[in-house]
Amino acid sequence: QVQLVESGGGLVQPGGSLRLSCAASGSRFSRNAMGWYRQAPGKQRELVATMSSPGSTNYADSVKGRFTISRDIAKNTVYLQMNSLKPEDTAVYYCNARGFTFEYWGQGTQVTVSS
Repeated sequence: QVQLVESGGGLVQPGGSLRLSCAASGSRFSRNAMGWYRQAPGKQRELVATMSSPGSTNYADSVKGRFTISRDIAKNTVYLQMNSLKPEDTAVYYCNARGFTFEYWGQGTQVTVSS
């Protein structure tokens, strides 16, 4: 059974930093894209950052220069380093793994940016 388990969310002040982790189990995704999406209250889920198996990355314009996605293939884990956080970054952040024939989601972790 495949599981994606996120951790690292929480409450942080504007300008602060958080690091999200997503540990995958039940399958290895070394040849697949993994990434992060987020959903704020009343809004649709949106892409934050993805990393393909060769290592190329894609970021939402709103997070470029502030967020960094990385992967540890050996640990089957993907990370999202979030710096210079803004109130508008407040959302539930979801981990995603996808291939040609499958797509998996984590349960989400809440990130709240507030003073």
